[in-house]
Amino acid sequence: MTARHGVAHNGFTEIHYDVFGDAAHPTLLLVNGLGSQCINYADEWCQLFVDEGLQVVRYDNRDVGLSSKLDDAPTGVHGEACLVSDMVADGIAVLDELGVQQAHVMGLSMGGMIVQNMAILHPSRMLTMTSVMSSTGEPDYRKSTLRATQLLTAPPAADREGYVQQWIDGLQEWGSPAFADEARWRTPAEHSYDRGFHPGGSTRQYLAILASGSWADALPQVTVPSLVLHGDADTLIDQIGGRRTAELIPGARFELIEGMGHDYPRQLWRQWTDLVAGHIRANS
Repeated sequence: MTARHGVAHNGFTEIHYDVFGDAAHPTLLLVNGLGSQCINYADEWCQLFVDEGLQVVRYDNRDVGLSSKLDDAPTGVHGEACLVSDMVADGIAVLDELGVQQAHVMGLSMGGMIVQNMAILHPSRMLTMTSVMSSTGEPDYRKSTLRATQLLTAPPAADREGYVQQWIDGLQEWGSPAFADEARWRTPAEHSYDRGFHPGGSTRQYLAILASGSWADALPQVTVPSLVLHGDADTLIDQIGGRRTAELIPGARFELIEGMGHDYPRQLWRQWTDLVAGHIRANS
């Protein structure tokens, strides 16, 4: 399966995207987490969604991968160059570029925060929403272990091997324990470094999350059919974040995935795909 590539524009910000599947089929827009490039939605995983009758679109959030870097952008009082709402607009720009009026949307971690805000700000563009391993922006529902916090906020690596080691160290703490595999982790880490190493972007995304505060007060007004997934082994964002999200969104369905941490190992792709595809079918 070969992806089709393109660039969308949100003002001066360029957003790289990849498309898999038939444009005549309903679209599933995949939104990434903090510092995560779109290739973390592996081609083979995208194919599972294509096999469910979907056109799959993945994209690099601003400041990572092949999208625009904001090194010279003016910053706010907290040092952020954007807010979560700006990243919402980037996703909408991708849909606009593709001529997609409405899409099913799934976001992981920070991507979950983006798609929740998309459901608040642009409900007419969404058919369904799936928020995974995420939270509501409320500090009391964004709990991490001390070790996970230390690893997440550690100074960025200075070279390729250091970057790969940071990737591995992080997954050793917050990855799915039963599927830990350093050899498997190394390949995507190397690929990500070679494709678009840009540590400043990850820092600005983190600051954007903090500066955006909480959107919990708006979630009870969400009308988009919502599925919330979380792993019971997540030490980076505790499952209370997902439970809180589902509690606030009217009619949301919460599913706890046993053994899943803050990652998406190949062994869980089928289960995950079935849950999301089932949610889409039930609301189509």
